[in-house]
Order: sequence, then structure tokens, then C-alpha cells
Amino acid sequence: MTSLKKLLLGEQGLVVIFALAFLVVSLTVPNFLTERNMLGLLQSVVTIGIVACTMMFCLASRDFDLSVGSTVAFSGMVAVMASNATGSILLGLVAALICGGLVGTVNGVVIARFRINALITTLATMQIVRGLALIASDGRAVGINDPSFYQLALSRFLGIPTPIWVMALFFVAFGFLLNRTVFGKNTLAIGGNPEASRLAGVDVARMRIWIFALQGLVCAVAGVLLASRITSGQPNAATGLELSVISACVLGGVSLAGGRAAMTGVIVGVLIMGIAENVMNLLNIQAFYQYVVRGLILLMAVLLDNLRSSAAGRRA
Repeated sequence: MTSLKKLLLGEQGLVVIFALAFLVVSLTVPNFLTERNMLGLLQSVVTIGIVACTMMFCLASRDFDLSVGSTVAFSGMVAVMASNATGSILLGLVAALICGGLVGTVNGVVIARFRINALITTLATMQIVRGLALIASDGRAVGINDPSFYQLALSRFLGIPTPIWVMALFFVAFGFLLNRTVFGKNTLAIGGNPEASRLAGVDVARMRIWIFALQGLVCAVAGVLLASRITSGQPNAATGLELSVISACVLGGVSLAGGRAAMTGVIVGVLIMGIAENVMNLLNIQAFYQYVVRGLILLMAVLLDNLRSSAAGRRA
């Protein structure tokens, strides 16, 4: 019984649970395993998956970012408006990256240098950035003038939509950054014990600023792809994204207390979130019930995190 509990609470246990759930869904839900549905499922989790790559670093360093949804929407708006104004998609992309990076950097500076709680800081920027998106667009969707902008989301490589390739590339890149670089090791060290990390020579404040700056840049990429997929800049896009991303990360084994993270777990967490929503759509379950299921998944993720932390404490 103890061995089974250790397995289920470990990273391998999450993979086993995911595999069993995938098997059950494949056998019981009509049309789930079709190529069209699989590609649609992966497309639906692109935004969550991309943003989860850097949210993993925020959580692993004992922080979190509630402004990611607003940053995604704002960056998408900026990309569309800048490309419309200049006639250049490239300038639109650069403008979006600058705005996303700026939002992330501001978050990092306020949290690390002014030592204001991450919850309050990112809650404030969530409102500010969403407000800026609404003001800039006068509360309306902004249409895309250049049809080539659509190709960012509609183009395919080897039969697979480009955004899925982008998400896969981010998974590989940030997995490498976490496991194989000093930056990743310092992130986990800060999350495990910030004071010990500082005494060991790690510039904790600078690391936190870089993590949030990366979060903003990644949100900008997600925002551009989302705007391309929904064919406009939407000031109300990505509402509630932050909760889905945090749920996926925590479900994937990233500790809310910091110091523990694994990219493979985050990938599984993202897929679990996607499958849950996809199955409900295939079964024609009303959207109202989907909110309940998302809330239950978030609650389950936090409970699992508590169990993992308790198990780790007993081993220590």
C-alpha cells in the first residue's frame, strides 16, 4: 500500500494515471482518437502549454503570476494593431514581444526590488494590463488587415499546425533550461531556500526579475499565436488563463512551496487539462459544467501538491 502511494504521488504515478485516463477515454468517447480531434486537442492547449513553460519557473522559485491572461490578450492586441499601423507583421511581432517583456520585467522589479507580495503585484498588473487592452481597442475586437498574419496559426509543417510545433519547441527548450543549466538549478535552489541561495552567491533578486521577464516574453508569443488563431486582437481573450496554467503546473508536480518542478510533469498536466475540456465538448456537456470541472481539477491539483509536500517532509 505504501509503495502504491509513493508511485501515485511521484512523477511516474502521474504518467500512469494519465495513460490509464487516456485509455479509458479512447475506449468510451466516440471520435476521440480521430486525427482531426487529436490535432484539435493539441491546438486547444497551445496557449496553456506555452505559458506553463515559464509559469513552472515562477512556481519553482516560490512566486506565481496572475497577470498572464491579461498579458497574452494585451500582447495579441499590440501585435495586431502594430502590424495594421505599419503594414509589417514583423514589426507587430517585435512590438508584442517588447510589451510582454516590459510587463514581465515590471512585475519582477516590483516583486524582487520593492519586495511587494507576488499575489498583490500580479493581481494589480492583471487589472492594469487588461484595462490597457480595453482602452487601446475601445473595448472592441481589432480585425487583422494582412491575411498573412493568419498563417502564423494556419500554416502546417509535416501536416501538423505550426503552433503545436512552437509549443513542442518551448517544452524542449525550457526543459533543457530547467535541467541542464545554471539558471534552472538556481531557480530550484531559490525555491527550496532563498536565504541559503543568497549566501551561496546567487543574486536572488536578479534571478526573480529574469524569470518574470521570461514569463512576459513567453506570454507575448502565446498572445500572437492566439490572435492569429482567432483572427483578431481580442481585449477579453485568455480570461481565466492564469488558473488553468497554474492548475496544469501543480497537477504536473510543480510545488506551490517552490523548489520542485519537472517539464515532463507539466506536459502531462497540460494534456490532462486539454483532455478534460475536449471530452466534455465531445460529449456536448454545457460550458457551465466545464467551469465546475476546472475548479475541481484545480482543487485536486492543490491537494496532490499538499500530499507530495507531506510525503517529501516525512522522507526528509
